[in-house]
Amino acid sequence: MELVKQNFSIKDLEHLSGIKAHTIRIWEKRYNILNPDRTSTNIRTYDSSNLQKILNIAFLNEHGYKISRISKLSEEEIGKMVKRISASSSVENRAINAFKMAMIDFDEELFNRTYESLQEEKTFQEIFQQIFIPLLGEIGTLWQTDTIKPIHEHYIVELIREKIYLNIAALKQERKPTSDRLFVLFLPENEIHDVGLLYLNYQLLLNKKSSIFLGSNLPISDIKYLLDKSDNITFMSYFTIAPQDIVEFVREFQEEICSEKPRELFLFGNRVKQFEEQKKNFSANIKFFPSIQDFIKTL
Repeated sequence: MELVKQNFSIKDLEHLSGIKAHTIRIWEKRYNILNPDRTSTNIRTYDSSNLQKILNIAFLNEHGYKISRISKLSEEEIGKMVKRISASSSVENRAINAFKMAMIDFDEELFNRTYESLQEEKTFQEIFQQIFIPLLGEIGTLWQTDTIKPIHEHYIVELIREKIYLNIAALKQERKPTSDRLFVLFLPENEIHDVGLLYLNYQLLLNKKSSIFLGSNLPISDIKYLLDKSDNITFMSYFTIAPQDIVEFVREFQEEICSEKPRELFLFGNRVKQFEEQKKNFSANIKFFPSIQDFIKTL
């Protein structure tokens, strides 16, 4: 079984660079921009150096450079030109491409170097919203199309998670809560994707809110032990792959947590987006947020 991907198909290059496979074939034939190997059945395969080159070519092409001009440059000249024309408006795209290369090559040094460069111009909030969120969306697509393996996704997500934890730790040292409202963050049973919920916790701390982060795979019956902690609790959860039945989840929440009085439950994630039309059928204490940014505006 291939765990670490060393060779890429032309479709992989399309998904990673945004350049259509048909266009890549034309550029290869007309301008000899890439030098793929071929299998015994004449199928193109590309290594990581080809991937890096097509990402750089895509960048230059997006900035108005014609492929006929780019094709006459050496790889070193292409790299220098990319650095020279890089402007603030394209910082995000360059960073996303660098993070994708770090993921493909399991290159923590490249990840950290790119992150530290972003820190010179952006806050962590800006880095997460402008770069990590789009990156995670692209990674989901790359995984679904088999361009990358689960090991790649696990690797990059863990690096992002580390940065969230570092920033949460810094906030806990420098900021004290100024509100008696308590936010309790948890993921339902069978849900392990906690990056979104971790970032929500960061945002709460950034805005000097009190929070308790309970993590993943937690039965609703367990969170009722926190009901005596505060009279003003808002529960928050993030659905990526679970629960399968949101209606049943909400019903159980109402029965277990709201038997004495209604308590707020804020819901986020892709599963929530899929449930957009049905949200009007729930009581007022259940609130659905299409995105983290929509919630941030309420703080």
